[in-house]
Amino acid sequence: MTTSTPELKPSGSATLERAPYPAYKVVVLNDEINTFQHVVDCLLKYIPAMNPDRAWALAQAIDNEGQAVVWVGPMEQAELYHMQLGSEGLSMAPLERA
Repeated sequence: MTTSTPELKPSGSATLERAPYPAYKVVVLNDEINTFQHVVDCLLKYIPAMNPDRAWALAQAIDNEGQAVVWVGPMEQAELYHMQLGSEGLSMAPLERA
């Protein structure tokens, strides 16, 4: 007597697709407390791959437009950068989905 394992075949052509993690925006708000230099220093210190030119451009946007998105990405990282920038005294908008 021989036994064999039944062969399992996928039913239909359904495939499992993974949805990407939602992205969140870190937004710094304009205020009358922080200097351009302090904003630039904080962005350079906490936001990955930030460079001085980009940091100054964002500081200008914050001043001119009242706010700027300084980083977009996964929620856990967004929460960390939001907390770090806020702890330095920057005015922060609540995190929101991008």
